[in-house]
Amino acid sequence: MQTYKNLVTGATGHIGNVLVRELIGRGELVRALTLPGEDCTSLDGLDVEQVQGDVLDLDGLQQAMLGMQRVYHLAGIISIMPGKNRLVRKINVQGTRNVVRAAHAAGVERLVYTSSIHALHRAPHGVVIDENIPFDPEGAISAYDQSKAEASLLVQDAACLGLDAVIACPTGVIGPYDFRLSEMGSLILSAMKKAPQLYIDGAYDFVDVRDIAHGLILAGEHGRRGESYILSGEQISIQRVIHLVQESLGLRNKLLKVPLGLARFAALFAPAYYQLARLKPRLTPYAIATVTSNSVISNSKARRELGYSPRPLNMTIQDTVQWFCEHLGFKQTQ
Repeated sequence: MQTYKNLVTGATGHIGNVLVRELIGRGELVRALTLPGEDCTSLDGLDVEQVQGDVLDLDGLQQAMLGMQRVYHLAGIISIMPGKNRLVRKINVQGTRNVVRAAHAAGVERLVYTSSIHALHRAPHGVVIDENIPFDPEGAISAYDQSKAEASLLVQDAACLGLDAVIACPTGVIGPYDFRLSEMGSLILSAMKKAPQLYIDGAYDFVDVRDIAHGLILAGEHGRRGESYILSGEQISIQRVIHLVQESLGLRNKLLKVPLGLARFAALFAPAYYQLARLKPRLTPYAIATVTSNSVISNSKARRELGYSPRPLNMTIQDTVQWFCEHLGFKQTQ
């Protein structure tokens, strides 16, 4: 197997640090782009070269990419809060534009851009979501969705102009090595506590973070220039996620369903509370819209062209619970 020199932007994030682990496990050389002063705990103990940089610094990006054969661009800001967000747009769109320019200038052999399923047009129920559905910045329901759609179109345009670039669109991310506590990590951690659990009727497609990382590498190896690939897992209800978490711990907490109308009403005021309390948002209009939206998502193209094959989510949830137990001191009941 050929060894490549890889640059990973956003290397300290959930997908990023798992991708670094996967690449190192394959014997590849990895350079991680980290922000000055950033918490790099997720990379502790890994045989990775860390270089400080910022996707908004074009010259610095070009220096970081010198000698690199593959660039995995994951750096970005995720937000489920309502309203416009200038920083989200700046990092996700302008940052990606700089990555594209730097990759071209540095002569990178392949760029793999991590987009999002939310960058695609929100198809109504009854439609299977696949790569035939276009990126849709105009119909986006949040600043984050819009920014990822715009950035994806930038990468597609660059590929048309000769840059060897492919796009991956993961669905909801779930899994171990969740050092910064993602939205699903927060839900799982909450379900691990000995207390009644609130939930709403809703479901979404979630995929193991390790399978996303492997899918990104497969896209780098086998993806066709300019093509996008959906890296999905399986559709699962929020109630089922909570049940699997508690089952893995031997818990028998009550599950209390919150009526959807009440949840939507509470979500109108929740963002202000999260900002005042400086808490990680969970119940927002965007979050509710997502788990009640169409989440029948096909990964057949990635399976067919890349050899992508995600694991069952019950295994993912078990491994995630075990990881939290080991890192945060939770104990399984007897």
